[in-house]
Amino acid sequence: MPAPAHTQRVRDAVEPLIAAAGLYLEDVEVTSAGARSVVRIVVDLEEDAVGGLDLERVAAISREISTAIDATDAFAGELTLEVSSPGVSRPLTERRHFTRARGRLVTLRLLDGSTLTGRLVDVDRSTDDAVLILVPEPPAVKGRRPAVGEPVRVRLAEVRDGRVEVELTRMAELPDDAFADVLDDAETDEPAHDPTGLEG
Repeated sequence: MPAPAHTQRVRDAVEPLIAAAGLYLEDVEVTSAGARSVVRIVVDLEEDAVGGLDLERVAAISREISTAIDATDAFAGELTLEVSSPGVSRPLTERRHFTRARGRLVTLRLLDGSTLTGRLVDVDRSTDDAVLILVPEPPAVKGRRPAVGEPVRVRLAEVRDGRVEVELTRMAELPDDAFADVLDDAETDEPAHDPTGLEG
């Protein structure tokens, strides 16, 4: 069963140290059953970072979080702490989610009911209304470089949500300049997750 008071207490205790480590507190969930409580915390890299959060860094922040939670004396019984980074299954609903997904193949669900799949090459944050810049990308033929189309600009306000597509051929395997021309053209005048569980 959820424990809102404990959730806020945990958030208040761990958010400053997570920020001090250069990370972002994505979510806190506290559930309890009798004398046993489970605290699940999701941390991520800061919005402008590219790439995933490595397990060593997750393990390091997990130890700090465990110490901070113990110091609150908020849990009298058995406590299980689970600290992880977001997986590819996380829905993309906020600007920072899309910014963190740069370089990935994503599918957008738009408010008009349509969908769009493409390589998310950038997020234009120069105005209050963020704009996603995607390159439509049909399914790749094994052994061939993916075909790329003209960049498409989609206002975030027009997006219901998005998801990252799991790829057998990762973008990292492409030449470094694979999307250089696309990024240049898109500019206007106006790029493995495993949870770490700790017992507290």
